[in-house]
Amino acid sequence: MKIISSKNKLTKIIQKEKDLGFVPTMGAIHKGHISLVKKSNKECKKTIVSIFVNKQQFNKKRDYQKYPRILKKDIFILKNNKVDYIYIPTLKQIYPYGYNKKITISSFSKKLCGMYRPRHFEAIADVVERFINLINPSKIFLGEKDMQQLLILKDFFKKKKFKTKIVGCKTIREKNGIACSSRNLLLSINDKKIASKVYQLILKNKKNILKSKISIKKIKYKILSLGAKKIDYLEVVDINKIIKPYKKNTNKRIFIGYYLGYIRLIDNI
Repeated sequence: MKIISSKNKLTKIIQKEKDLGFVPTMGAIHKGHISLVKKSNKECKKTIVSIFVNKQQFNKKRDYQKYPRILKKDIFILKNNKVDYIYIPTLKQIYPYGYNKKITISSFSKKLCGMYRPRHFEAIADVVERFINLINPSKIFLGEKDMQQLLILKDFFKKKKFKTKIVGCKTIREKNGIACSSRNLLLSINDKKIASKVYQLILKNKKNILKSKISIKKIKYKILSLGAKKIDYLEVVDINKIIKPYKKNTNKRIFIGYYLGYIRLIDNI
């Protein structure tokens, strides 16, 4: 495994790689990330993982500052999972001339998380595009936990005519049902219990929610009574009908964004 921090060195090392799988991360590696690595190892000859806490996509300074950074542990885990390259760039390497403020993405970016995190998805599209242009991987592996992000990036790649294929990978959950996330490291034991109960509540009522046999308002009230501080959104979305061209079949999911203390969690079930 090679650890690379220089953009020029990276280009020289990977320029001859013709079947490279890419897993972008912000570190704090968990089981969800590892599932992406394993998928990449299976489908591509070699795998590169980036670790870069992208300041641009954080809407709150505190969230950026508190984001878990455990680089030594991350490197150890990735080495044990047969990653070929780890790229750990600096801010200047990725943004030598600043951010792209004219980036254009799907209007779906204004809904769900986008309503509460202005320009969040533009920032993600910007950084991912920079990594794609730099690494030129055959495939990029992204988790379905961030379903809104996944759909927006698929549309973005299509319009940009990138040759890199996006591979969406199923959400990996902890034993208590919580979707694996780096932010879970910031949750207290009690917070995790609440998050587990929120997941179980939605899962138990999923059919009735999708068929409108139980009101969203009632589910929200129950989530707040479990101990959630605030709910940004709880919505049913047909993911096949939000970005053109629409697919004929329906695929409805329940999307949620909510707070436990100052920690914001998202999921789709």
